[in-house]
Amino acid sequence: LARCVDRVLLDGTTAPLDAAAMHAKVEALAAKGLRVLVLARRLMPGATELGHHDLQGLTLLGLVGMIDPPRSAARRAVLECQRAGIKVKMITGDHAVTAAAIAEELGLEGAREPSGRLRAVSGRELAAMSEAELPSTADEVAVFARVAPEQKLALVRALQGRGHIVAMTGDGVNDAPALKQADIGVSMGKGGTDVARSASAMILTDDDFATIAAAVEEGRGVYDNLVKFIAWTLPTNGGEATVLLAAIVVGSELPVLPVQLLWVNMITAILLGIALIFEPREPGLMQRPPRAVSAPILDLDLGVRTLLVSLAVGGAAFTLFEWAQGLGLSDAQARTIAVNTIVVVEVGYLFACRSLRHSILRIGLFTNPWVFTGAALMLGAQLAFTYIPIMNRLFHSAPIEWWWWGVMTGVGIAVFLAAEVKKVLVHGEPRSAGLPNAS
Repeated sequence: LARCVDRVLLDGTTAPLDAAAMHAKVEALAAKGLRVLVLARRLMPGATELGHHDLQGLTLLGLVGMIDPPRSAARRAVLECQRAGIKVKMITGDHAVTAAAIAEELGLEGAREPSGRLRAVSGRELAAMSEAELPSTADEVAVFARVAPEQKLALVRALQGRGHIVAMTGDGVNDAPALKQADIGVSMGKGGTDVARSASAMILTDDDFATIAAAVEEGRGVYDNLVKFIAWTLPTNGGEATVLLAAIVVGSELPVLPVQLLWVNMITAILLGIALIFEPREPGLMQRPPRAVSAPILDLDLGVRTLLVSLAVGGAAFTLFEWAQGLGLSDAQARTIAVNTIVVVEVGYLFACRSLRHSILRIGLFTNPWVFTGAALMLGAQLAFTYIPIMNRLFHSAPIEWWWWGVMTGVGIAVFLAAEVKKVLVHGEPRSAGLPNAS
């Protein structure tokens, strides 16, 4: 528009250009989310060469508005990310008003103008900002328009300086520096350049933003199941150590022999622990705030849980071992009871570890059939350990009366119920509504 001096009327004649009125039309179209092009001409009869200096004194022909509406899946993915505590920002080459309108359609959250419209910061404004202003602007504003490649890099660094983990998407050669600087560079597999892909840590094979949200959810589910496995395996191993330590402290015979511990660790890891890998994603997984990067896996809550369950496993096995010896059972029978007690309690605690926050009723009792399969196979293995002669010889076990299984099952159920009650007391039932105040 700055290069135009007049405009064409409908009858083909020309009239003086009202630049302010034309700018208002551009703003009106952009506010609808349209990308606006201005078409202009200059008649140069007989000219054989054209240079950049010739692009002046133009006659405006008209405006063209084009729309590339965001996919509905993209809006759902943006909202899902924001509910998960992930700040979503748009960096685009579009006009600032167009970018703000599209961001409104997508549901982006960020700083707003006094008029209530989503604020869009242009590359020109970024260039005029001081280094002290940039970090807060990068954090608060959701839309950046007409941004130069070096400004994308500056925005990534500013967000990282505020303590954020930054994922940056891009497809062009100019995006490569920002993709490389970001904690997670994400390039487009279909429309992206080779330079962008080589600078990225992740490639979207379908060029769909919704895939990023799905990847976050999958990653959270995998991490969740990893923590569940650790929460289950540490106390069960701690319980085995506790029962041996108790025997040493009181000066009694070992309730469990080394070969029996080897059996327990081998069989439970294969049949029980692996079942937690197949645990479905929990409800409300994408409504949790992101965890801090510095947060340890073994936090205070998990440490207390490990200590309490270790004492429960070891205490139950040692108590039943002493009880069996007091009733006159042989050492082999008493040790068989101790080993089976450890296993039964581990099975009960396994069901409690299917979720560290929700009760088993909320996540669904039968949503992970592998847990039941593993528990059934574990029971079969322990029956073989107890009653098959060759197993008795290999592992120094001995048959026991059937009523002992009722006692051991009662102990396993007690540990399961105690773990479930702790969830309610410590975590309660998390509310599904509301957004986390985290980024």
